[in-house]
Amino acid sequence: MVDCVFKAILGAPENINLTLNFLNAIIKPGIPIKQIEIQNPYNEKEFLSDKLTIVDIKAKDEQNNSYQIEVQLAVFSYLPERMLYTWSDIYQSQLTSGKNFKELKPVVSIWLLGDTLLNQSAEFHHHFQIYDSVKKVPLSDHCSIHLIELPKWQQKSDTLNNEDEWLYFFQNAKNWDQLPNQLNTPEMRQAMEVLSMFSEKENEYHRYQSRRIALIEEATKKQLFEEAEQKLIKVAKIEQENKQVKENLKQVKEENKQALKEKEQAQKERKQALEEKERLIILLKNAGIDPNSST
Repeated sequence: MVDCVFKAILGAPENINLTLNFLNAIIKPGIPIKQIEIQNPYNEKEFLSDKLTIVDIKAKDEQNNSYQIEVQLAVFSYLPERMLYTWSDIYQSQLTSGKNFKELKPVVSIWLLGDTLLNQSAEFHHHFQIYDSVKKVPLSDHCSIHLIELPKWQQKSDTLNNEDEWLYFFQNAKNWDQLPNQLNTPEMRQAMEVLSMFSEKENEYHRYQSRRIALIEEATKKQLFEEAEQKLIKVAKIEQENKQVKENLKQVKEENKQALKEKEQAQKERKQALEEKERLIILLKNAGIDPNSST
């Protein structure tokens, strides 16, 4: 699952039969993909020159449909947005000068995750497309994103289908000296040979270790960044809540001030009413009228 090994297995021209086998196993197209061309073939120099190169595999089939395969060891909250962004980047890049929308072809992205992203689902393989989830009407078949969470995959029987073979391999092959009997197929033997190369040859092994350490460091940085970002969000939320409390307190003070004014006004009006009453009583007495008389 370390990207330099992953790309050596599925992104090298000499292993293009493995890439084709993997695509058909994961996508399960109605009509099997028969030919592909890798657009960014594996080149060991890119790993030696840049330890943090973001590595994926891009390919096109005989119908000019595009495929992207990416491995992701660590999972972060922004990963769904990154998936959409990389898919859209490949999709829009088809419209070079002189082309029109009718020439756009489907783009299929496959993400193999070393951690769990969708905690709300127990399924290990999800296929996302654009469609009306209520009316079950698709808008287009051009968007296709396969998300595979390796920790969720479990071997359920001794008989494995083609997809199970690949997931079994990527989940456990780092611990093997030789293939288990269930995976004794030409493709799996070839994949195991590539994997063994990184263990047996000193240069490849050190490159693998360098990539593995770099990926761990990068994942740690991203995790620390996310934690810091979450703390900033919490601080901003607390500051907003404090601001709201102050505004509420100010409002209460204003309301109390207004209530006090209204109370003082009421007392003033009551005093004026009493004074008016006393004035009327005096006027009545002066006129010889007893204000307390019932007649």
